[in-house]
Amino acid sequence: MDSENTKDISFKAKDFASLEIEEKYIEKLAGFQITEPTAVQSQAIPEILKGTSLLFQSETGTGKTLAYLLPLLQNIEKIDNPKKEVRIVIISPTIELASQIKTQVQLVTDSKAALFVGGAPIKRQAETLKEKPLVVIGGPARLLELFHLKKLKLDGAMAVVLDEVDRLISPELRDETIELICAMKKDIQLIAASATITKSTRQILQNTRIKQNGTTESDLKTLFLPPEDVLRKRITHYALFAETRDKIDTLRKLLIAEKPEKALIFTSKIDQVANIVSKLKYKNIECYALTAKTEKTERKATIDRFRSGKIKILVTSDLVARGMDIPNISHVIQMDMPSDDDFFIHRAGRTARMGKTGINIVIGDGYEMRKYAAIEKKLKITVYPRMLYKGKLVDPNTLGQQEKAKESDD
Repeated sequence: MDSENTKDISFKAKDFASLEIEEKYIEKLAGFQITEPTAVQSQAIPEILKGTSLLFQSETGTGKTLAYLLPLLQNIEKIDNPKKEVRIVIISPTIELASQIKTQVQLVTDSKAALFVGGAPIKRQAETLKEKPLVVIGGPARLLELFHLKKLKLDGAMAVVLDEVDRLISPELRDETIELICAMKKDIQLIAASATITKSTRQILQNTRIKQNGTTESDLKTLFLPPEDVLRKRITHYALFAETRDKIDTLRKLLIAEKPEKALIFTSKIDQVANIVSKLKYKNIECYALTAKTEKTERKATIDRFRSGKIKILVTSDLVARGMDIPNISHVIQMDMPSDDDFFIHRAGRTARMGKTGINIVIGDGYEMRKYAAIEKKLKITVYPRMLYKGKLVDPNTLGQQEKAKESDD
């Protein structure tokens, strides 16, 4: 990739006004106690305001959604739109992330935004398009389907956003995503963002942009934010050994010992979610399940209740590990080690968001503890061994020293 199109900088603005964000948006943000831009917002907002097509990477919990929403909305809401055409298209790999993005849009603007995801009646969604939303948000397959049915008109779109771009460019979603981008006008502003972006993803996007514009060189700039070391500085990582047959009981004891403010529990096996919830509830621990098989309205209701704090313990597959911004998750508990290291990062990154601290605990057998040790080395994090003793989560080394001291006293 052309080095002059790549930025790696750490300037952080003191406020949104210095980034030339208008007062009406600043007032909306202040109502939600958002007054100081994050590093990614400080870097991405000026570029996007200039109309730059931008691929940017920043860690989880650093405010990527507002980094593109604020400048895009500010630019587009200034322009006359007599036909009330769709101006911004935001593509998301999951229903949960798409719903969250819509919430963020509504946080900063009164302009109409509409959600288009699979699992909902397409006829009803086609009717929603008659209400002339300025912003459409959804999965690539459903948006493309509405386009082919000539219900979603893309002629007036001025910006397209790929949120969690590495998922959207993965083999299972790539064809629909690229077809959707290429269905839009060639000079459309393209924004792509994620916490993890591979060289392959960058190359595919660059090639798509060249094909779309009919040029020999891509106009897509890249912005890589220096890591804030969220995984190292704001998340405490614990390893809790348990044989596979004992994991759920270990989880039960852990929840009783830690009394988390809000806990998100991950398992790679979708069929295990219901099993974990059933066994915890049998032991009078109130918890809820969320998987890709959960009915759409129930999924939304569960996420909303978890977000508000009405649900304190949520058990899920890797469905919500990507891009979900749930406030005040104090504990992430991983019941296994995911096959993909990126999923470990996205799982752990559900805690310690927006400057807060959090705890990430892996409950694993011998094989998983070895994998955890390898990730510890690769990510340069520190993992602390822990064990459950007399209803508390304790350091086994300290416990050993205490036992020796007690024996000595005896």
